[in-house]
Amino acid sequence: MARASELVERGILSAVERRQTSARLGLAVTHVVLLIVLVVTGLLPLLWLAKAAVSTTQDTVTDPLAFFPSGEIAWSNLLDAWTTGRIGQFLLNTAEIAAGTVLATLFVSVTAAYVISVLRPPWARYFFGAILATLFIPGVISLVPLYLTVVSLPPFDVSLLNTYWAIWLPASANAVVVVIVQRFFDGIPRELFEAARIDGAGPVRVFLLIALPLSRPIIGVVALLTAVNSWKDFLWPLIVISDASRQPISVALAQSAQSTTLSFQLAGMFIAVLVPIVLFIAFQRSFLQGVSATGGIKG
Repeated sequence: MARASELVERGILSAVERRQTSARLGLAVTHVVLLIVLVVTGLLPLLWLAKAAVSTTQDTVTDPLAFFPSGEIAWSNLLDAWTTGRIGQFLLNTAEIAAGTVLATLFVSVTAAYVISVLRPPWARYFFGAILATLFIPGVISLVPLYLTVVSLPPFDVSLLNTYWAIWLPASANAVVVVIVQRFFDGIPRELFEAARIDGAGPVRVFLLIALPLSRPIIGVVALLTAVNSWKDFLWPLIVISDASRQPISVALAQSAQSTTLSFQLAGMFIAVLVPIVLFIAFQRSFLQGVSATGGIKG
């Protein structure tokens, strides 16, 4: 049996040093300072954007680092961005793109991870190696092949330009997500799958009745991260969606930069950034639980 002293977690300070008042005080001060730095670093840009969204262009240009608007609060900026700038329509476009991207990514990543981790056919290691190899290919290099593919989708010779399929299909093949889900499946006890096979369940039934229910934590994490990444994506939607009425909010705001004021742009950005923040706040408990469970379920 391991001694109790061997089970104590080691850190910068030993157990004896932690009993000293000066050490405890120094550690507490360090924690407080680090917490303040993290809060300021994370919240300051959002607070500045909120201030700039209700300030006039002149106010923002004259004193950009001010904590509060120097003049009257311009609430009309938000209203103009919503009505005149059609922010609501672009937000709906972005939500549709994000929802389709999440569904496509989950379908491809979860099924691929299930094949690699649970079914384990003879070619699984080569398939997984090919997926890992794509992580070393810079995303910029694949832009031209992807564009040529969506211009004339083989073997149907159909153009996907100005359709959301041009965004959904390339985004679904995400090697990072496949690896994350595959590692989660590796942590599920093999006995569960073997027992289901002995009872006569086929691969599809095992996937639907065992793998999917047990993988809800990691699916929630992947879905939230995919939705946020899709929400802020700019370059690829700009390339494949030229129809202004179907563009996401990131592209629409950039396209209107030449014809609108700075205050209008900042108000639109503030409205756009609220959605990911609200999503994270609403699902933060599920997100953190899913992150803690990424190591799988231990038997």
